[in-house]
Amino acid sequence: MKTETKLYLSKAKINRARTLATKIAKPVQGYINNHTTVTVERATLRVLGADGVDARGVPVANIAVNTLEQKLGSGAAAYYVNALLTEKKTPAKLNAAIAGGLNITTLKQANFKDIRKKAAEQVTAFEKKVAANVMYRNAKLREYRKNIKSPLLYLIVATGNIYEDVKQATAAAEQGADVIAVIRTTAQSLLDYVPYGATTEGVGGTYATQENFRIMRTALDEVIKKQKRYIRLVNYCSGLCMPEIAVMGAVERLDMMLNDSMYGILFRDINMYRTFVDQRFSRMINALADITINTGEDNYLTTADAYEKAYTVLASQFINERFALDSGLAPRLIGLGHAFEMDPTIRNGFLLELAQAQMAREIFPECPLKYMPPTKFMTGDIFRGYVMNAMFNFVSAATGQSIHLLGMLTEAIQTPFMQDRYLAVKNAEYVMNTIADFRKEVTFPRNGIITCRAKEVLNQAVSFLNKVNKMGMFNAIQKGLFADIKRAKKGGKGLDGVAEKNQDYWNPVEEMLKKKLKLD
Repeated sequence: MKTETKLYLSKAKINRARTLATKIAKPVQGYINNHTTVTVERATLRVLGADGVDARGVPVANIAVNTLEQKLGSGAAAYYVNALLTEKKTPAKLNAAIAGGLNITTLKQANFKDIRKKAAEQVTAFEKKVAANVMYRNAKLREYRKNIKSPLLYLIVATGNIYEDVKQATAAAEQGADVIAVIRTTAQSLLDYVPYGATTEGVGGTYATQENFRIMRTALDEVIKKQKRYIRLVNYCSGLCMPEIAVMGAVERLDMMLNDSMYGILFRDINMYRTFVDQRFSRMINALADITINTGEDNYLTTADAYEKAYTVLASQFINERFALDSGLAPRLIGLGHAFEMDPTIRNGFLLELAQAQMAREIFPECPLKYMPPTKFMTGDIFRGYVMNAMFNFVSAATGQSIHLLGMLTEAIQTPFMQDRYLAVKNAEYVMNTIADFRKEVTFPRNGIITCRAKEVLNQAVSFLNKVNKMGMFNAIQKGLFADIKRAKKGGKGLDGVAEKNQDYWNPVEEMLKKKLKLD
């Protein structure tokens, strides 16, 4: 994406910020390389064929990995593939046996050469399935390229019932939405397992399951045929099961996934060590599947002030970019997040928002930025809310944002009505059409409010990154430098599911991903 420079930002300072982000990420990446987690191993087994649940609803992947106990550091793959060989079973029959009580760690070991060969067959089958999904998506995007809008209009559905979600998603897509995000049920990110099958009982959203992914994908594909326009599907692979949900999304052809390097730590109190290991593996899966990730910097502004702490958003974007690149994601797949969340009573707040959005666009020209609507200062005054959303739409179009999450009248008040979605689309379409070429026409004074604000935020971000680099990422999170939230290194959920890799650790899926993505 070609972006005209209007803010006169220092290239040296931008490069300095990226250098600092690389230094910050390096020791964290060192930790990641030497550790695995229960969900990384469960995701690996899912790639190899593990699926289904037992009579109590416990996933086969969980049952198999739980039998490892102190052997987690050796990895689960060898035990599962060995069971395929020694039990002479298909994955489906082996899964049924595991659900029935078979302990795969107690079986006689086959020749490791044969285990490797069998694993390669399973991994290749997964890789081919994912490659076919990528080819299909790209073919549809080429076929309907004339109908691709920019920015993409992104709408949420959140009924809790996948079948009701389908009705709302279909309506939203037919009304003009380009991206449908199925909001996940409250607190699913804290479950250390992935529910199974179609679900109808979510609260504030719908359970992320592979069957629910399939149902929604099938429904949206029908809309694509009618609309002659590709509709992207989004879900979340944040939380304690990031890698597993990434695998499910790859198989069911999701197009975007919410995937942030720190969101789970800061906003769900998931242990930092667990999160960093999990995000790496999940992002490698996303990269293989050509899935665009959406990061969560917008959430910072729900707990910290958008004016005072704007630099933390930019700093986190640099860090998220670095971790994403280290996971094999190309810049075109790194949907860095930010938000229109300035206090509306601040004088010239609109100019400050414009500065922030233009700055992000210029610093990350190849990234599909995800721009979030105002929520923090939304009230029951829907008329003021509609004006705020119109101004948000203006900034998005005027600065060339890529993924535009539409603001709705009842945003942050209740689950939006279908009519709210319709009005949100019409508001955005009106504003974006009526200022279609505004971006080409406008320039900013070199010493004006907008350019000075952007330079100020960049300077603050560089200073902040320097501070984080000196104390280290883990210490910075513990001290509450991000989003004004403190998290203890050994605190949070999921630390007991982290294990140091043994010398005999083996993961054929990780080997494939590193080779395919050309990672060290």
